[in-house]
Amino acid sequence: MSVTSDHQIASPADGFSGPSVGDFWALLKPRVMSLVIFTGFAGMYLAPGTLHPLVFGISLFAIAAGAGASGAINQWYDRDIDAVMSRTKSRPIPAGVMIPAEALTLGLVVSAFSVLLLGLAANWLAAGLLAFTIFFYAVIYTVWLKRSTPQNIVIGGAAGALPPVIGWAAVTGGVSIEPILLFAIIFIWTPPHFWALALVKNDDYKAAGVPMLPVVAGEDETRKQILIYAVLLAPLAVIPSFIGMASWVYGAFAAVAGAIFIAMSWRIWASKSNVLAMRLFAYSIIYLFLIFLGLVLDHFVTGSVL
Repeated sequence: MSVTSDHQIASPADGFSGPSVGDFWALLKPRVMSLVIFTGFAGMYLAPGTLHPLVFGISLFAIAAGAGASGAINQWYDRDIDAVMSRTKSRPIPAGVMIPAEALTLGLVVSAFSVLLLGLAANWLAAGLLAFTIFFYAVIYTVWLKRSTPQNIVIGGAAGALPPVIGWAAVTGGVSIEPILLFAIIFIWTPPHFWALALVKNDDYKAAGVPMLPVVAGEDETRKQILIYAVLLAPLAVIPSFIGMASWVYGAFAAVAGAIFIAMSWRIWASKSNVLAMRLFAYSIIYLFLIFLGLVLDHFVTGSVL
């Protein structure tokens, strides 16, 4: 298989056999989708009110499908820089197993399907929020922000923070302070999460010409910003216990998890080294999972008591 200079796949005569089901699955960014499914589920579960289990499942599937669709569009547009970076060069398009048009078609079709499905299954507010999320990630972040500003992750993080809001709206038909708080937790979590990875992959981003914060502002400034965001994030995740959204048990749990996040960020900043950055990146994933799992379990326990 061969790839042309603009990363288009060679013709079938050159040995191109076509993508497999696994290649299409990889196009949907399943790791990102799993996070969307979990945070979207949390928003739906924590929301007051109930949905029929079938409607609940269909709505969650639609949210996940929308996330996968935007990931496909992202890989279609980013095929040039994906081919340069070691972390992404094995994706279906730069690897030479899929033509860009297939990725774009899949992304557009699944986007439309997911929005329509959520609107019919739940309500059109949730569907509208899903459509906005897809547009924001695929166009605002991917096409505009990612290649133009070191604040790409800061602003673009809004797309990844919206699934619990969509889930909440699917159940209630509205938006209140609680889903906005869930949004804020993910929004503030996103920059230190990605900047920790960017410290490790700085050479890749330089080669691809992506203006991530370490490339533009330097590694010392990036480490400082990671610490600042960690300090903002830790108390933010405790707030649910102060507004009646969760118990003090969750609050204590979130405080400990946040303290660990701050301590790891401090060590990265104080050491002036990136050796620990990958550990923080891994912990940040665990941290967000634990925060939302803690909220779900707390609601399950206190709800069963009440």
